[in-house]
Amino acid sequence: MDLMIHSSRFLLPYFPANNGPSQSCALVVLNQPIPRFTPLLWNHDGGANRLYDELPQLFPDEQASAIRKGYMPDVIKGDMDSVRAEVLEFYTNLLAYQMQGTNAIDASHDQDTTDLHKCVAYIRDLPYLENHNLYILVAGALGGRFDHEVGNINVLCFFSTTRIILLSDDCLIQLLPSSHHHEIHIQSSVEGPHCGLIPIGVPSRSTTTTGLRWDLTETEMRFGGLISTSNIVKGERVTVKSDSDLLWTISIKKALLMR
Repeated sequence: MDLMIHSSRFLLPYFPANNGPSQSCALVVLNQPIPRFTPLLWNHDGGANRLYDELPQLFPDEQASAIRKGYMPDVIKGDMDSVRAEVLEFYTNLLAYQMQGTNAIDASHDQDTTDLHKCVAYIRDLPYLENHNLYILVAGALGGRFDHEVGNINVLCFFSTTRIILLSDDCLIQLLPSSHHHEIHIQSSVEGPHCGLIPIGVPSRSTTTTGLRWDLTETEMRFGGLISTSNIVKGERVTVKSDSDLLWTISIKKALLMR
């Protein structure tokens, strides 16, 4: 079984040299409060309302218009049922008048998929990202309505071969597919120590880990029984082997929010 290596280097202020394979990152911003470290994610690479309203608040000493022009989304895609008219006009007008700005794609004809699903499908089809070690970072994926959160987690399962990371101020969530063994490189300056492994879709009959305070050894996990929550990472590397897909979650340190 092939090994899949994971790293949250996108949370670091810079990518250290010779620290794992290179990463290409795409950033999706959904219509929930965005993490305060969103500008850091941007530098490595209705959500439009969040960009328009909340990013200037992260730079209180700078003009709001300059921040909005400095953090321009490439595409606004979704049902367009929550984006405000003045926000859409602001971003699309920059494209029309300055030859740089945002392309708006109305996908309201498709009511069977979520906005995140539509955005991930769009990113996966971009030809210049083919064969890259692609990470899709999703800001505003957690918090708010629970059914929205579950819908976002379902996108992880639908696109199980794509690395998608859901982000909030408090934690990240990603899928560890059972088709691989997993090695997670912990960036201890910005994440941990609290973590969890949660079976998704079907129970896990056997999960084995290393690098956790409470390691699992061919352990069965299921809802209504044991799941590994409130665990602790012990060092810089965690390994996971399971016969079912798992969700990996790890806390994000509050110090990162002040950078």
